[in-house]
Amino acid sequence: MASVFWDAKGTLLIDYLPTGQTIKGQYYVNLLDQLQEMIREKMPGLVRKTVIFHQDNPRSHKSAITMAKLHELRYELLPHPPYSPDLLPSDFHLLPKLKIFLGGGRYPTTEELTAELERYYAGLE
Repeated sequence: MASVFWDAKGTLLIDYLPTGQTIKGQYYVNLLDQLQEMIREKMPGLVRKTVIFHQDNPRSHKSAITMAKLHELRYELLPHPPYSPDLLPSDFHLLPKLKIFLGGGRYPTTEELTAELERYYAGLE
């Protein structure tokens, strides 16, 4: 599984979950810390401004530890109602193009797939 954090200007952070693991609250909080570092590096002018953050609703995104981290980082969380028929921006913008990019390809190893994903995301910037 890949977690992709992006804005209108491109990809900020990609994390590949190790095989056999699941994303839990603490893992997601660590990703948010990494995201904040990438914002500091790539967009230093944004550090003092409010980040408007949009995510869907799995348990790891709504856990107490995650909500505390979002509050600590002063991210403004856009609402995403449970079972909403509205698509996330990634469902509309990111994933259909990725499906076309990967279409017909065969990736026998995780490393080969990861390399191809990196090539795709690099082309978005």
